[in-house]
Amino acid sequence: MIVTLTANPSLDRTVELTAPLARGGVQRAVAVHQESGGKGVNVSRALVASGLETLAVLPGADSDPVLSGLHDAGVPFAALPIGQALRSNVTLTEPDGVTTKINEPGPELSDEQQEALIGLLLERSRGASWVVLAGSLPPGVPADFYATIARRLRSNTDGSAIPGIAIDSSGAPLAAALKGDAAGKPDLLKPNAEELAELAAAAGFTIVSTADELEADPARAAQAAAAVVESGVGAVLATLGSKGAILVTADGAWLATHPPIQAVSTVGAGDSALAGYLLAAIQGGSAQDCLRQAVAHGAAAASLPGSTVPAVHQTTPNAVTITALQKD
Repeated sequence: MIVTLTANPSLDRTVELTAPLARGGVQRAVAVHQESGGKGVNVSRALVASGLETLAVLPGADSDPVLSGLHDAGVPFAALPIGQALRSNVTLTEPDGVTTKINEPGPELSDEQQEALIGLLLERSRGASWVVLAGSLPPGVPADFYATIARRLRSNTDGSAIPGIAIDSSGAPLAAALKGDAAGKPDLLKPNAEELAELAAAAGFTIVSTADELEADPARAAQAAAAVVESGVGAVLATLGSKGAILVTADGAWLATHPPIQAVSTVGAGDSALAGYLLAAIQGGSAQDCLRQAVAHGAAAASLPGSTVPAVHQTTPNAVTITALQKD
């Protein structure tokens, strides 16, 4: 069982344009896709598509369109009613794959609602192999929310095995994953290149790098990720856009690349990559196996419209090339 927490879920609408976005103009859409979304929700959707057992934990009323969408899609969930409507996000995709996202902030969660959401997650995570804490945080929630949950998960075992903890977020919530004691740090971090640059700087990596530089130089990206691992994180799975992804652990560093694809929409590709990693992990795959399936899943997602997630049979892990990297 893989349990996901999406503290700030959304109803995601993706509009496919027939031409490049023209600011201030009127354009026609070729298609519109609507899915229940948020990073953790997307991971659960991808796992369900591949036949894996998962549970999405999130706030919201059963009548909310986000939860109705999960029900219709056959994604198991446990929800905390908060008396407010969940947010909506809009994504515009251009013919060449350029993506523009407009994300709402989401409803504010009170201290009591935050504690109730944590309690729901702890209750439903007993016996889970992995817990994924993913996405942005809604207004009112402190930046160290995920780190706090990680500590609570590790002290809430009741004699059962402690689940692996993965965090996929950005900004202050992601940076907070590097602070504090080991109990609050994840077993896996899943940044993109921009987030990796921020994390590496926070971890004391002395070579200042931009996202573009890290994508262009996987060896430098591996060194940046190694600095994050040395800070106490178990592993870093960093997606590098069309350049593939790297995985860095205490035992090594690897780059995975996939042959070029025709990108249709990159929305949710990173979430699908994380789902692919976890799929391989719970099947006993090696670090390289997990990285291979992560890149295969991410590439497959980018070739699909909107925020559509691929099933494992739609991925091509045999097409992925793994290369060992130096991390120091």
